[in-house]
Amino acid sequence: MARPVVLSNGQLFVGLDDNGLVHDFYYPYVGLDNLTNARSVPHKIGIWVNGEFSWVDDGSWDIKTDFEDRALISHITMTCDKLGVSLEFRDFVDQEYTALVRRIKVKNLYTKEREIRIFMHQVFEISRRGRADTVLYVPDDHYILDYKGRCCLLIAGKFVDSGNYDQYAVGSFEIEGKEGTFRDAEDGELSNNAVEHGGVDSVIRFARRLGAGSSYEVDYWVVAAESQYDAQLVHTYLKHYDISEREESVRISWHEWITPVTEKLGMFSAEHHQAVTKSLLVIKAHCDSRGSILASGDSSIFNYGRDYYCYCWPRDAAYAIWPLIRLGMYSEAKGFFNFARDTLHNEGYMMHKYQPDRAIGSTWHPLVHNRIKELAIQEDETAGVLFMLGEYYKASKDEALIRDFYDSFIAPCAHFIANYIDPNTELPHASYDLWEEKFMTSTYTASTVIAGLDTAVIFAKLIEHDDDAIIWKKSADNIRSNLYKLFHPDGYLRKGFLYGKDAPLINDDVLDISSLYGPYMYSGLPLDDPMIVKTAEQVKTRLAGVTPIGGVIRYENDNYFLSKNKYAGNPWVVCTLWFAQYLIAVNQKDQAMKYIQWSLDRQLPSGIIAEQFDPETAQPLSVAPLVWSHAELINTLLDYYGI
Repeated sequence: MARPVVLSNGQLFVGLDDNGLVHDFYYPYVGLDNLTNARSVPHKIGIWVNGEFSWVDDGSWDIKTDFEDRALISHITMTCDKLGVSLEFRDFVDQEYTALVRRIKVKNLYTKEREIRIFMHQVFEISRRGRADTVLYVPDDHYILDYKGRCCLLIAGKFVDSGNYDQYAVGSFEIEGKEGTFRDAEDGELSNNAVEHGGVDSVIRFARRLGAGSSYEVDYWVVAAESQYDAQLVHTYLKHYDISEREESVRISWHEWITPVTEKLGMFSAEHHQAVTKSLLVIKAHCDSRGSILASGDSSIFNYGRDYYCYCWPRDAAYAIWPLIRLGMYSEAKGFFNFARDTLHNEGYMMHKYQPDRAIGSTWHPLVHNRIKELAIQEDETAGVLFMLGEYYKASKDEALIRDFYDSFIAPCAHFIANYIDPNTELPHASYDLWEEKFMTSTYTASTVIAGLDTAVIFAKLIEHDDDAIIWKKSADNIRSNLYKLFHPDGYLRKGFLYGKDAPLINDDVLDISSLYGPYMYSGLPLDDPMIVKTAEQVKTRLAGVTPIGGVIRYENDNYFLSKNKYAGNPWVVCTLWFAQYLIAVNQKDQAMKYIQWSLDRQLPSGIIAEQFDPETAQPLSVAPLVWSHAELINTLLDYYGI
């Protein structure tokens, strides 16, 4: 299930699912830790009316999820004809406090007076395995406290006009044969049980009689903090002041962030303006205040995979900041560059991926290949970040940052990629490809290494390190001159060279979209170079439009999340937009717009874009949102409009 709404303030990240329910709750980093149970039920919302009860995710509700065009404030509507009740939500994560706030309007759709009760359920797993957490009711200030160690979650609420929730219950969740305390709500009454520990959950109730067609509003909040005292300070503020002021403060904060690019955004059509603006908000939501940029906050993949996308891949992060840099939004880029410098290996390369707290992330890349010690890296990530530092400098002219980074980041990276060369091919030594699957010298990685070295040469000349410039230029030129070795006799740049057991090099003749995008974007070859032109021709016939729904697949026989074996792969937004960018560059803008429109058509109603799609049904697959998809959409439209 996708996350059509994401809310964030750089420390607290909340993902709402298709039913408008809290399904991801990351604190104290964007992406770490997820305090909800990704493999179980989300926080639930229930309605009781005159003896009838319904959870909003039971299939009887018509639910629409969206968020504002210029602020991460949700607009969610839920209607149940059976109960004659509608709910309207405005949700936000406060920009000053680490708090999720939900304002809920409950409306009686019947022509007679009725009592309508709303139940807010929450289930956290602070201890990750759902054990040894404590949840208790605090009577002094009327709130629920869910805590373990230095993580405290305070749950409370109030009626907007006056009054508090009237009942509560805390108890065991999915242990000792118990489903959870949420079941206590289904008769309309809560037990007021005041404490439990282990695997726990809790529910609070708001109850009020409503006349025909009338409504009431409640404010509900979850405060995250390191201590009960800190959480209670925020709770006291929210309890005694108008939540509307906090909402407007959040709205103003987002507007202020996006206002500097208003003039540029005004050059887009209305449809494109909205898509770009929302994509900017999604990217920003995944930026941690300490520099990490998350690939995706959607944890639903954990239900059918081994891991989340809740890591900072240097590659994904570099692509995420590219449209921001092009629009003159530099703070996120500088934050990430500092993150990259802090996590750089002392030998000058970036690791596979990182946790938001700068720890090394999980990996499936071994340190041994064919019984030979190898680095478990993707070299394009090191080269790509170096290249992106160049894009930042071209846009910002921030010479001070370049001087600051030269000895600590630029030179170590450039020295590493300049020397990480295979003597047999004179191309980069094997590392794992950008799709994280094969140990090889790939066309894409070779192209990014050229771009990284070309960028380093510019920096070396800028600060008069001529010896470095000479060495790195020679290496870049030599790799560029040997790209022809990757050209297949049938007329396309192959995926690359594999390193086999019985032979030093084995051709990987797969056609991969990255074998067009890499040389086109990074190699420095002219666009009319026959290798690029012929590869593009092959992409158009073999990768583009080869499924019923269209789009562009990554490469032939791509099995990642493949849902229909009769197709060569699932179409990806990133791949589709890469091809569109190439078409724009060669002045085929009409053709490019078809691929742009395909990508826009894949948006959820809220504007969220997934990674890939079922080739027949067009249902989102893998994660949604994928930050990289949103970044490429912005970049492609910037190219199209010539901005």
